[in-house]
Amino acid sequence: MDVALVTCDAARDFDEDLPLLARALEERGATAALPSWDDPAVDWAGFAAVVLRSPWNYMDRHEAFLAWTRAVAARTLLLNPPELVAWALDKRYLAHLASRGVPTVPTAFAAPGESVEIPAGDVVVKPSIGAGSMDALRFDDPEAARAHVAHLHATGRTAMVQPYLAGVDAHGETGLVHIEGRLTHGFRKGPMLAGEREVVGGLYLEEDITAREPTGAERELARAALDAVPGPPPLYARVDVVPGPGGDPVVLELELVEPSLFVGLSPGAAGIFAGAVIDRIASASRPATTGGAPSSR
Repeated sequence: MDVALVTCDAARDFDEDLPLLARALEERGATAALPSWDDPAVDWAGFAAVVLRSPWNYMDRHEAFLAWTRAVAARTLLLNPPELVAWALDKRYLAHLASRGVPTVPTAFAAPGESVEIPAGDVVVKPSIGAGSMDALRFDDPEAARAHVAHLHATGRTAMVQPYLAGVDAHGETGLVHIEGRLTHGFRKGPMLAGEREVVGGLYLEEDITAREPTGAERELARAALDAVPGPPPLYARVDVVPGPGGDPVVLELELVEPSLFVGLSPGAAGIFAGAVIDRIASASRPATTGGAPSSR
């Protein structure tokens, strides 16, 4: 049973989850490979499952990346699947969550050629398709914020504008990691837009990560966000929440494409992930039945 944990050349040495997940798969009888998504020599059909982990160089090639997910899914089991990846790649999903009553950071979106209102106070401006906090900037000057919107538009990207929620300065972000809908562990990420941070490997801003036990309110919010996701449940999901204006948690991001899961923070998380992948492979290989008889295709 060969499983691909998909990365990219630039990220392979920075993704701390990869060796832990590979070892957990091998302990359960699978063979784990770590191919780059954009390596044309890889035969994706040779894997029982292709699992997206750290293909973090897709940001400037997201259309090619989405095309690749569809091509792979036509040949083998892709996790998470391409329809879910396409939905979650663009943070306009926040509007979807909000429309279903899930508390989210208030967000305005503006595609190239569209205008957007800059609210009073500190704001965050970033692209709707992006990762690793790259091109996410904090402003206290409306003109500077508009200039960044214009920059994103000039490069063909949709901009999103959010109020900066000051509660994050002390509390940070809480990430809630779910495997097959089960909360396995949580973590704290320090505030990303407070002070200068180095860019790691040209892929993401350096992060301050520590273990954290999510509160009951954070757990309930994460569950509500996942319940609002269209389609079948994802194999893995990470819900990032922050304190809202009144202190109650709100969703900052819903990570379903290639999130770091920080499985090293939870002794059993890598094993749960590996077991879930193997169960998915078994389910995909099992013939559909009608009245107890295998179906033909």
